[in-house]
Amino acid sequence: SDGSIRLHQMTSEYPLMQWNDSTNGQPVIALQWALTRPAVFFVLDASSNIYIWDLLENDLLPVAKQTIPSENVVTMALLGEPEKTNGLLGIALAKGSGQIDIQYVKKKWALP
Repeated sequence: SDGSIRLHQMTSEYPLMQWNDSTNGQPVIALQWALTRPAVFFVLDASSNIYIWDLLENDLLPVAKQTIPSENVVTMALLGEPEKTNGLLGIALAKGSGQIDIQYVKKKWALP
């Protein structure tokens, strides 16, 4: 609820990494690991901002932020086929009106 993100290992109750205020204090609505690239994850906050984290590029801050204008995004889901190496990775965004948008991610964050 405060925008903090914690990375845990299954064998420990303590986080390996913790990023406080990672969304400028906005609650995290959804977080999902990329299906095609293990070091990348996506975060959706309550203000309809999507943050892209690539832990191999920068483990302190997100590498990109995209604001979804015009309407409240209520959840997201990632689309892709991990067994394929074509680098296609999409994000399905569900908006408050019931509309669903699908956007594709740049290959640099999708390629294995």
